[in-house]
Amino acid sequence: AAHHGQAEDDDSFSSALRKATWQDHGDSEHSTFMEDIMKGDAGRDDYAALVAQHYFLYVALEEACAQLAADESYAAFHPAALVRLPALEEDLEFLLGDDWRDRIAPVPTTEAYVARINEIAAEGWKPGLVAHHYTRYLGDLSGGQAIARLVARQHGFERAGVAFYDFAELGPIPHFKKSYREALDALGTLLSAEEQQRVVDEVREAYRFNTLTFVDLD
Repeated sequence: AAHHGQAEDDDSFSSALRKATWQDHGDSEHSTFMEDIMKGDAGRDDYAALVAQHYFLYVALEEACAQLAADESYAAFHPAALVRLPALEEDLEFLLGDDWRDRIAPVPTTEAYVARINEIAAEGWKPGLVAHHYTRYLGDLSGGQAIARLVARQHGFERAGVAFYDFAELGPIPHFKKSYREALDALGTLLSAEEQQRVVDEVREAYRFNTLTFVDLD
């Protein structure tokens, strides 16, 4: 996951989320595994292993976030163009071959991460789903774009291999990120201070899962 750029600090809920999780973002970004990816020191197999973890995670996340898409109050967070699973399947077939499903497995932290998302979905706690949605998708739209450029240049990929990071159908990324932050701010006005803190804590938990996934991949 990558932290999500914002023009100004203010008293909004989106700004509060960003500021409260800045250190968690740094811990995730500077894990040895991700540093190797970003420096070009990781091989194609290492990158494929990362894509495989994304696959298991997004199977759970996108199934859970159908709850958001079906609720008018939350639908703005999860438009159809944001869905990543078809792109992940495309990338894994390119990276590993037709038998990719038989060649991948979740690391222990990914299993725990998936279990946490499923737990929130079963509870029906939609702000909690937003916490994980925000951490993942806004990261894909922010630092994830830099990852895609670096990996594509290192391995000579065009779309295949980095299709996961291609959000062309979403329209201009800055426009969507702005509308996403506005949706977060609107959600914040509906939550008590206690519930806002609970969402912040869940975002921090999502960052923790991401960081420990990189440790497992190391």
